[in-house]
Amino acid sequence: MLGKKKISCILAVLFILGVLMGEPAGAVQEAAGEIKTAKGAVMNTTAESAVLLEPSNNIIIFEKEPHKQLPMASVTKLMTLLLATEAVEQDKFKLNDVVITSENAWEMGGSQIYLEPGEEMSLREMLLAIGLQSANDASVAVAEHIAGSEEDFVQAMNDKAKSLGLTDTNFVNCHGLTAENHYTSAYDMAIIMREGLKSPLFREISAMKEFDLRGGAFKLWNTNKLLWWYNGADAGKTGWTEAAKYCLASTAERNGLRLISVVLGTSEPKSHFEEATKLFDYGFARYKAVKFAERDAAVGEVQVNKGQSGSLEALTADSVSVVVPKGEDKGFETRVELPCCLNAPVQKEQEIGAYIVTKDGQEVLRVKLVAKNDISKSSVLQQINKIIDSVY
Repeated sequence: MLGKKKISCILAVLFILGVLMGEPAGAVQEAAGEIKTAKGAVMNTTAESAVLLEPSNNIIIFEKEPHKQLPMASVTKLMTLLLATEAVEQDKFKLNDVVITSENAWEMGGSQIYLEPGEEMSLREMLLAIGLQSANDASVAVAEHIAGSEEDFVQAMNDKAKSLGLTDTNFVNCHGLTAENHYTSAYDMAIIMREGLKSPLFREISAMKEFDLRGGAFKLWNTNKLLWWYNGADAGKTGWTEAAKYCLASTAERNGLRLISVVLGTSEPKSHFEEATKLFDYGFARYKAVKFAERDAAVGEVQVNKGQSGSLEALTADSVSVVVPKGEDKGFETRVELPCCLNAPVQKEQEIGAYIVTKDGQEVLRVKLVAKNDISKSSVLQQINKIIDSVY
């Protein structure tokens, strides 16, 4: 039998080992796609619901009532813009398409660009009116143009929310005017913003500070004042109604570190900007991005058998970077995993390998490597000619 002193000693050693081997606050993230919450986040915010998300590695740096269902006002339009910009980038619509204003769109109150029934504008101008001026009339006009009716467009908004795994969001309209059963959460809206940032057109619209509409007769100013006031801010959407109070979903990037801030239900004018600034300052002061490779970086070459080209380059499918608390940015190692050869045909963006980041022997990040271009299978005659050429 072990004595009491020996048992106490063993328990103490096990406890110390547990502390040493346990995950530190804000530890390096696991594989992309899994949301992790940083530990030890201490901060106060007047927002009813708030989230600070690092989107590349899916780390929630700060949260307060992240899943509380609340009205969102015009922050709704982030989903409207997301669906519209995706439709353009999928070549379903063109930016120079003519959008005709219906009476339904004309009747929208609140923030607007005062469209008249039958008035025509390009889809690009309508999208800018939504993104900058937060125009309710333009939102309805775009929804009808893309889906045939606002009702069908709203159904697409909810379908998109479900596809993103969002469980605390339901849309009743495409503009955000107060309506029963129209709600979101700070967490869900952060995910919608993260999805929007994948679209170059979405980012372009959100980052634009001003635009001259109707040949300069109507000036659009972006309602997201962080574009002027906060260093690194480059996208977002404001919202206000009596029910929702002041809301803001926004994003900023500094030194390769991008953060998404969502604050819902702040009570005073400009308080949504103040609370978002507080969240951003908190994140940028404590975290750092360690970048190893940019998106679309060529990191290797693979031989191709029986192809019209004998080799292809492997590109990173996304940027390769980890986000860690400051002071914990050393000790990372990287490796590229690629097959020695592939058989044709090979499709552009086909997954062919992985770029792996490790620390202390443990994998902390894995990014897909994809084929740079298509390689068709060569004909029998072409293969024979290659063999002859290799001989002579």
